[in-house]
Amino acid sequence: MSTPLELVEAQALSLTPEERAQLADRLITSLFDDQAIEDAWAVEVEHRISDIESGRSKLVPASEAIARARAAIK
Repeated sequence: MSTPLELVEAQALSLTPEERAQLADRLITSLFDDQAIEDAWAVEVEHRISDIESGRSKLVPASEAIARARAAIK
């Protein structure tokens, strides 16, 4: 007989990759239910958006960022 965990896992694995990613994010977030952390991230996100909009941050195309990351781990 399947356990509740096995049943939930089977259902989760039948979701699309995008749905599984959303579910994983929600589950991980539920482990760390700390409003102070959420508030700090919200402030950081606003700061980063401001830096981008003001030109203080230089954006890099995803392909270049991935190439740099791959080169760094070789």
